[in-house]
Amino acid sequence: MKQYLERISSPLGPLLVSCSEDAVTGLWFIDHRYPPPVLPERRLALHDQVQDWLMAYFHGEMPKLSIPLCPAGTPFQQAVWRALSEIPYGQTQSYGALAEALGGAFGHPISPRAVGTAVGRNPISILIPCHRVIGADGSLTGYAGGLERKQFLLALEQK
Repeated sequence: MKQYLERISSPLGPLLVSCSEDAVTGLWFIDHRYPPPVLPERRLALHDQVQDWLMAYFHGEMPKLSIPLCPAGTPFQQAVWRALSEIPYGQTQSYGALAEALGGAFGHPISPRAVGTAVGRNPISILIPCHRVIGADGSLTGYAGGLERKQFLLALEQK
């Protein structure tokens, strides 16, 4: 699958978006803990869709996600990322609650730490809302884009 990278501006700094002809494969902050792969630059129609979605999102709206996503990961990571996509806009969920829900789906206990590792490896930030996951005590823990950005995104969704 041929992928292309495009830089998009945002209130949180530049973002790098990777897309194939069919789906978004990644969305990272420039200084993301897990940077994107080296890809050729070329603007695709999907890059424009992501930019429009992000523009609406940063203006306080929750756009309906009609953009096809295709994050690469293990089956467990894929399950965690699907669970992230089910956390409603403006709400949060703890790593432990996610682990408990996934444990029921997998039929065996899942460690909150394992969930946290998968959340941290989410390659499509914001669109797959990993920023909505918090510590059991309500604290902001971990975010590959930086805790300041996580705080900003959560505050934006609370308005």
